[in-house]
Amino acid sequence: MNTIKYRKQPDTVNTPHDVLEYVYNAMLEKGYDPVDQLVGYFLSEDPTYVTSHANARTIICKLERYDLIEELVSFYIEHNLKKDSKKLK
Repeated sequence: MNTIKYRKQPDTVNTPHDVLEYVYNAMLEKGYDPVDQLVGYFLSEDPTYVTSHANARTIICKLERYDLIEELVSFYIEHNLKKDSKKLK
């Protein structure tokens, strides 16, 4: 029996969250460390840090790096810092 992985269709990958999730999964499928690769991409602006597997490089280039970084920082603050600041009050 063959296993079929669910993957969002590239035309439905539009939000920063969707793009990051899609690219993350493509990197895992190819055996790359998504954190290292994404940090390299964000710092260097070099899209070759992102695999072309599953069209991930094209998909990540659809959005501005600023929007992707903003998504990451917002998520981190919402899920890690805001709950810690409530403890201090």
